[in-house]
Order: sequence, then C-alpha cells, then structure tokens
Amino acid sequence: MSLIHVIILAIIEGLTEFLPISSTGHMIIAESVMGDKGDFVKLFTVAIQLGAILSVIVLYYKRFFRDFNFYIKLLIAFIPAAIFGLLFAKKIDALLDSALTVGITLFLGGIILLFVDKWFNKPVVTEEKNISNLTGFKIGLFQCLAMIPGTSRSAASIVGGMSQKLSRTAAAEFSFFLAVPTMFAATAKKLWDFHKEGHVFSGEKIKLLAIGNFVAFIVALLAIKTFITFLEKRGFRLFGVYRILIGGLIIAIYLSGHTLEVI
Repeated sequence: MSLIHVIILAIIEGLTEFLPISSTGHMIIAESVMGDKGDFVKLFTVAIQLGAILSVIVLYYKRFFRDFNFYIKLLIAFIPAAIFGLLFAKKIDALLDSALTVGITLFLGGIILLFVDKWFNKPVVTEEKNISNLTGFKIGLFQCLAMIPGTSRSAASIVGGMSQKLSRTAAAEFSFFLAVPTMFAATAKKLWDFHKEGHVFSGEKIKLLAIGNFVAFIVALLAIKTFITFLEKRGFRLFGVYRILIGGLIIAIYLSGHTLEVI
C-alpha cells in the first residue's frame, strides 16, 4: 500500500464509520478503484477502526467513566453480534466478496432512511442512562444486520434504537458507544488471524497502521460532531438519498456487464 492510499482509506473510515452509509461498502469500493490487494490490505481496513472508536471515547469520556452499569449495558448489547459473528464468520466473509450485495443493501437501506423519521417520530427515551438492558439487547440484535455488507452498522443500530422509542440523538449516541466493544472485538480477531496465518508485522506495516489510525481518529472526531448536529436539525432523509444514488450506481455498473473487483 502506498502512503496516499493509506490516508485515503483512513479518511473514508473516519467519515463513514459513524454515518448511516456503510463504511464497509465504501471501503470495498475504494479498494477496488485503487487496486490494493492482499491480506495486509484486508487487515488494514479493519484495524484502523481502532482510531475511529478512540474518537468516541475521547468525545464521550464522561460516559465511559461514569458507572459500571454502562459497561454491563454495552456488554449485553454486544452479545448478539459476538454470537452471530462467531457462528457465521465464513458466510460473512463470502458476502464481503460481492459488490452487488453492497449495492443492493445500500439501495434498500436508503429507502428505509427516507421514511424512518416519520415511522419513529414519538421518542420516549432521550438519554443513554434511561436505556434498559433489554432495550440495549434489542438494539444489539438490529446491529447484527450490519453483517451484510452495505447495510451499515451505524444505520442498523440507530434504526433499531429509534424503533425502541429512542430519540434520534440518543439512538445515534448509543450506536457510537456500542461500536467500541463491537469494533474492538472485530479488530482483535483480525489481528490474531493475521498473526496466526504466519504473517509478520514489519516496521513498515506498523507505521502504515499507526498513520491510518491517527487519520481515522481525527476525521472521526469531526464526523461525529457534525453528524449529531445535522441529525438534530435534518434527520436521515439526505443520507437515504445518498445511499440510493450510490447503491443504484453500483447496481447499474453490475447490470451493464462491468464489475467492481472486490479484493
């Protein structure tokens, strides 16, 4: 990987991880366009999530150092993804090889986001501290939908939260918090698999990972702040339109006989 490709992928990760537009889908498209290949590229696109989740801890540090019940709630919400991830790891990896799947899920998810503000417009819960453990678990079930590439972990968990009568802001913030254990576990597993397969972390690879995580951290900080402000004023409709456009483009490219090579 070249340094410029490292920076581009890290910017994409930071921008898209917490927005309901699918970071995985955008990373797959970016990798295809840039032509980066290999096991380290696959590792890199997952490992730079650490920088993104660090931005959540920095921005919401008071929540993470408030009380132990907060961690219990996150653990309960994380359990569904942990179980489904272990049970269906191979099938999930197979889906990652399908650009058409990304296009379809982006498109369908976009349609849902066009109407989600109208569907769930009577929130009851406006703060994370009022989210029950059972509600957290239900949101965790919704998060599992994001194992289909292009769905968006953020979109799935936010819509799941709103379906449980959370306000848009409360649902988005809980989605951010839930990203921390979920993405940390995914990154740890990817690093372990990379090591177990006999790959060596050279000084150059470590440097690229460090740069990628730093860039993703900075960009994610800005993205989260902007997203919350935008969400409170405008809702999800614009994100729905964006998803429909980019998903439709991917589908059109596929139907025209051209292919996006998924690395």
